[in-house]
Amino acid sequence: MALIVQKYGGTSVGNPDRIRNVAKRIKAQRDRGDQVVVVVSARSGVTNELIDRAKSLNPSPDEREMDTLLAIGEQETIALTAIALHAIGVQAVSRTGPQAGIITDDAHTRARILDVTGGDIKRQLDEGKVVIVAGFQGLTANGEVTTLGRGGSDLSAIALAWALKADVCQIYTDVDGVYTADPRVVPDARKLDLLSYDEMLELASSGSKVMQARSVEFAQKYNVLFEVRSSFNDEPGTIVKAEAPNMEQILVRGVAVDKNQVKVTLSELPDRPGVAATLFQALGAQGVVVDMIIQNIGRAGLANLTFTVAKEDVPRSEKVAKAVITELGGGKLLPPADIAKVSAVGIGMRTHSGVAAKFFGALAKAGVNIMMITTSEIKISVAIEPAQADTAARALHAAFDLGKA
Repeated sequence: MALIVQKYGGTSVGNPDRIRNVAKRIKAQRDRGDQVVVVVSARSGVTNELIDRAKSLNPSPDEREMDTLLAIGEQETIALTAIALHAIGVQAVSRTGPQAGIITDDAHTRARILDVTGGDIKRQLDEGKVVIVAGFQGLTANGEVTTLGRGGSDLSAIALAWALKADVCQIYTDVDGVYTADPRVVPDARKLDLLSYDEMLELASSGSKVMQARSVEFAQKYNVLFEVRSSFNDEPGTIVKAEAPNMEQILVRGVAVDKNQVKVTLSELPDRPGVAATLFQALGAQGVVVDMIIQNIGRAGLANLTFTVAKEDVPRSEKVAKAVITELGGGKLLPPADIAKVSAVGIGMRTHSGVAAKFFGALAKAGVNIMMITTSEIKISVAIEPAQADTAARALHAAFDLGKA
């Protein structure tokens, strides 16, 4: 008997027929003799609908109240999934995130998990039940409901798999695995059978929509084996696990595009020590995740500083930037500008030379102009005009022969 944690995204449970399909899949796993814990997201579109309703009443709704509101979406799905399982003769019980013992900090709308107790899940499993858990939500030590941010159901599933010592965590979604690039943009993109945690983390943080980066980070920290696979077929998916020596044979594993990025520029800042520290400490205190950063050489005692953030963090970033400019006694905040981030990822970069030359050569040949560059040990990313993102992705995919098995 294995203990399996399965997670189903919003598309997979988007309507009654799809919920019935998920119930049948869960039953098939249960009939093999396995214990099954299921984590579900809100039905596709529900979270956005709830956000729109709130903003129709107040353009800047209180974050605590937003968490109370948004938690409704997953609670609907756990009840409907349990009801669907009852209809086909499977004992099942629903549990909210707080009931499952997901304890978080008090950062509303973007809470971080502090601990997972599991609640009474193990007892329910021992009684022969399937346990359906609401993803995306938790509870503070003071009893306040919180949500984990976009993609938080992935994190809920990975965290529960760790807490329950599950044999595997299966992330079911509307795609059948992780691809070398977005197949809608790159026609010859192919599914990857295996990825290291580092590669999956870099792809997720670079714009791949398959997994939330925080989920991969958690899985890597606690060595949680997981598989990304489709809820609409029975084909094997992409397994994500600890790095193995033979993985370095492949130079670049995939190309990711993130069009949800905005460039924020502060100009004419005082050119003195501590200016950058003041800005980024203030951004961090407000929970703003900064990606790429570039600062020019100061002239006449003034300097410009540019950084990129996700679109949803722009209002907080601008508020912080204005306060910092006032504190510093000088500077201007320029209007934010949309950008796209294009990245090539692969642990083979650690041991192979010439990757950067091929990367930048491919973009130059495709006529793609680069605004900003950032690198890690296994990734090269550039900021470019959004209109050139798809062209860049196709050029890099071809340059590194990612369409070939």
